Amino acid sequence: MERQIEIAQDVPPEVLRQREVKWLDMLSHWDKWMIKRFNKVRLRCQKGIPPALRGRAWLYLSGGKVKREQNQGKFQELDSQPGDPKWLDVIEKDLHRQFPFHEMFVSRGGHGQQDLFRVLKAYTLYRPEEGYCQAQAPIAAVLLMHMPAEDAFWGLVQICEKYLPGYYSPGLEAIQLDGEILFALLRRVSPLAFRHLEKHKIDPILYMTEWFMCAFSRTLPWASVLRVWDMFLCDGVKIIFRVGLVLLKCTLGTREKLKTCQGLYETMELLRAIDPRYMQEGFLVREVRAEDTEVPPPCKNHNFITSGGR
Repeated sequence: MERQIEIAQDVPPEVLRQREVKWLDMLSHWDKWMIKRFNKVRLRCQKGIPPALRGRAWLYLSGGKVKREQNQGKFQELDSQPGDPKWLDVIEKDLHRQFPFHEMFVSRGGHGQQDLFRVLKAYTLYRPEEGYCQAQAPIAAVLLMHMPAEDAFWGLVQICEKYLPGYYSPGLEAIQLDGEILFALLRRVSPLAFRHLEKHKIDPILYMTEWFMCAFSRTLPWASVLRVWDMFLCDGVKIIFRVGLVLLKCTLGTREKLKTCQGLYETMELLRAIDPRYMQEGFLVREVRAEDTEVPPPCKNHNFITSGGR
């Protein structure tokens, strides 16, 4: 097991090349692999998708490729429309906040920020009843770091509609429901952490909203974000639940740790500044794989995406 949890920078070049060859074969025969050998696809996602193929693999895993093919020319059509000024102003203000130290987004008005604006604007036209939610910006930005704007748009559509449905709609009912489910699961995974949060009446919405809505892209170190997304886009939202459970269990799961947080304020401070050890790539992936908690429907969503659709 340990050998399968290497951190990305420790994978020898020859092993990485072998993995690239395997992934190229899978991507060339995607339907067959997803239908007949999905467990193997899952295992390879858990080991980490080779960086050179990550964007293409994410697009296939999410079903974004199928969606794009089913909607030829749609992104270009949306891209050419002016958009609703109400959303454009809000999006414009958010652009510089997304990964400001990443070379793609560092310059105001640069290509990265322009593409981010195009993707987010297109989504408001594609789903005018939803419009724009700030948590969509980091999701779109992560996708843009790995694929062109059109592909990132369809990846965003899939995440908003299939992986995290209802998360970005006005009212946030879906995220509140998933917060309650996370809390119920925590009771089984770490009774100590559960009792502490219950005792101090700390509502899940206070600590898990950004985790879930941004798929941990604003919480974890970058290497861990990539590994979590490899698994998330393969196995769905249950991976986000498992990461949340691991962080809660590690942060609040022993009496020793709870001595330092006697109330709501101290607990929230601890959850806002989680010990880096628990977010480190190798540790986190190992714990997430070991955490076999099943998320009840309707939240569990396998993504058997083939060229025939869902």
